[in-house]
Amino acid sequence: MERRAFIRETAARVGGLGLGSLAVGSLVAGCSEKEPGSAPSAQTKKRLRWRLVSSFPRSIETIYGAADRLSARVESLTDGQFSIKAYPAGEIVPALEVMEAVEQGTAEIGHTASYYYSGKDDALIFDCAVPFGLTARQHSAWLLEAGGLDLMRDLFGKFGIHNLPGGNTGVQMGGWFRKPVRSLADLKGLKMRIPGMGGKVMDALGVTVQLLGGGEIYPALERGTIDATEWVGPYDDMKLGFYKVAKHYHYPGWWEPGPALSFYVNQKSWDSLPQQYQSALEAASREAALGMMAEYDAKNPPALKQLLTKGVELVPFPDDVMHAARDVTEEKLKALADGNAGFRKIYDHWRAFQVESNRWFGTAEKQYGDFVYGE
Repeated sequence: MERRAFIRETAARVGGLGLGSLAVGSLVAGCSEKEPGSAPSAQTKKRLRWRLVSSFPRSIETIYGAADRLSARVESLTDGQFSIKAYPAGEIVPALEVMEAVEQGTAEIGHTASYYYSGKDDALIFDCAVPFGLTARQHSAWLLEAGGLDLMRDLFGKFGIHNLPGGNTGVQMGGWFRKPVRSLADLKGLKMRIPGMGGKVMDALGVTVQLLGGGEIYPALERGTIDATEWVGPYDDMKLGFYKVAKHYHYPGWWEPGPALSFYVNQKSWDSLPQQYQSALEAASREAALGMMAEYDAKNPPALKQLLTKGVELVPFPDDVMHAARDVTEEKLKALADGNAGFRKIYDHWRAFQVESNRWFGTAEKQYGDFVYGE
């Protein structure tokens, strides 16, 4: 493609997402002074081949597909000079070892959920999901416009990682249960797959918590190793077949009101990139993130309709579960903030944003939703 046409096309495509200056600023700076037909700079000619390790199986194509979307976009923006090959969970590293793989340089980039690694630092939950926390839109606003990304980059810097947005599922369902939860007492002794702080809250409510990768969940549910599981929502859950074993589909997933995924880039690998390639990777990550959310919003409604034809019962969590879970969440967040200055710094910023954001979303957005969604 002729250079000026390439730049115009890149700006048009990415600019439509509000990402134009980020995506192509460096590309334009590196190329616009060249006349048509002149050789590209040595920096632009640099050929790179990276490996991306994912925490997700290829069969869950909406989440896993963000990695393929990123790879394709980076290759397009760099005229094929920068290629990233994605590998599903288990092919190079296990699902829950992506962070370690990127830290150690086993792979240059990974795609995962940061709450999987809260054992390394509790504050990593703010990059992904906090029970009764931010929705997808609120999280995006906090991260990209309100200073959240700078705070998270300071945190990830401790692990030699440069983080980029990697998608969101939107508010999740509350999971699949062999027996319905009609009261708080029904949680006692339940064996459930649930990660992150949601798992810690469930543990405090009497649940025996397990953390399993996506490909391990159905066999555990089928064998009775677990009594319940959460994953994402109707589209993915139907593909994974949970409804064949557990018919009671609870909602909402109060522990994941807007769970965000991230791309982890090894910091040394990031620092070695030409500026043009850094810009391409930044733009591609945001496009992949937006694409994931759009896919889920399009695919979940018909999937839910189909699930209801298979004998699935929709069950709201009872009020006593919701109130108890929120109370435990607040206690745990306060205790973590009191005992960890780094956690406190992020938490105070995040909480101040949430209060203001909830005030706004609780006005026009809530009134509209209450009126329209109930029809």
